[in-house]
Amino acid sequence: MGARDPAVGRRAFVAGTGAALLTGAAATTDARATTDARAAAVDGQAAVVDGPLPDFHTALKAELAFPLAWGKSPIRDFRAWRRAARAKVEELLLVGPQDRTPYAPEFTDRRRQDGYTGELVTLSLTRHERVRAALLTPDGPGPFPAVLLLHDHGAKFDIGKEKLVRPWYDDTRLASAQGWSERYFSGRFVGDELARRGYVVLCADALGWGDRGPLAYDQQQALASNFYNLGSSLAGLMAREDTRAAGFLAGLDRVDRGRVAAVGFSMGAFRAWQAAALSDDLAAAAAVCWMTGLKEMMVPGNNTLRGQSSYYMLHPGLPRFLDFPDVASIAAPRPMLFFDGGLDPLFPAEGVRAAHDRLRCVWRSRHAEERLHLKSWPDLGHVFVDRMQDEVFDWLDTVL
Repeated sequence: MGARDPAVGRRAFVAGTGAALLTGAAATTDARATTDARAAAVDGQAAVVDGPLPDFHTALKAELAFPLAWGKSPIRDFRAWRRAARAKVEELLLVGPQDRTPYAPEFTDRRRQDGYTGELVTLSLTRHERVRAALLTPDGPGPFPAVLLLHDHGAKFDIGKEKLVRPWYDDTRLASAQGWSERYFSGRFVGDELARRGYVVLCADALGWGDRGPLAYDQQQALASNFYNLGSSLAGLMAREDTRAAGFLAGLDRVDRGRVAAVGFSMGAFRAWQAAALSDDLAAAAAVCWMTGLKEMMVPGNNTLRGQSSYYMLHPGLPRFLDFPDVASIAAPRPMLFFDGGLDPLFPAEGVRAAHDRLRCVWRSRHAEERLHLKSWPDLGHVFVDRMQDEVFDWLDTVL
């Protein structure tokens, strides 16, 4: 696929796909209700509003037994279980593997920074679209360890990669990016901090953000519906793109391919442990503020019942086989870090405990519990502040 200007893709998305979305249910959303919901946002996420539940919701939830989970599955060999569990997740992504598509990278906007060099790289993560990513390389000869940095959702679509990498290439996004950094990251740009510490960093926009948007909040559900009507999946596309990005990063000459980790916050955390489960190119993953048990999460008042943003993390049919921590466990016994905020309104404490217990059991069964770093920050909410970052950075230095 030939190169094209990401701005052209953005215009096409807004004028084409985005306009088409508004012909669906999102077009009928009451404007006042939308404004009220946005005003009531919690930690950057949409206001928690219960979705309509069927009378038999409780009965259906009780039937979720996750029979393919390690320890429940009849498969007793862990390597065989990993292959079977990954194959089931791959099947339910509803997006076929496209790993033979050439990346065909094109590098632009190179600029020397304090201790590292930033550049933009446009590449094919699938056969359908060229994606622009920020690539940071430390000073020195290399090869370097590397981090695939995965941005959050936050119901904020004007910036994606710019949430984590300071946009030296676009002054119009800088104010928005700085505001987001102040709100969630103690004023830091996590990618720049990692590059200064000696890591190559790759960060790309997910579909709907930055160069690939901006998507309007009310368009998410219609976008997901369009994917389902095409026999595909919005969440599956994001998973495929993230694993492909991991492969691209690991294959760079400047990178030590055995020392690549995924790091993410919020939806980016979901993406990080999911990518580690699906890609052998990642040696470790750090996930901040996204891990829970599904059944504990599906309670009145939780965003997972609302629709809209949740479609980016919804793989149809997967809960018939595996829970969230079961999917993350496919990455065992590689080093994994999971942080949560004790005051985080999006992830009930019961769900976090259940997930952590499940993860601990799996790593313990592999005699690798020391490779699993679980921590709750009781005084923090849905954030990735400086002290959390410092602990993640130190952990990466140890495991990579």
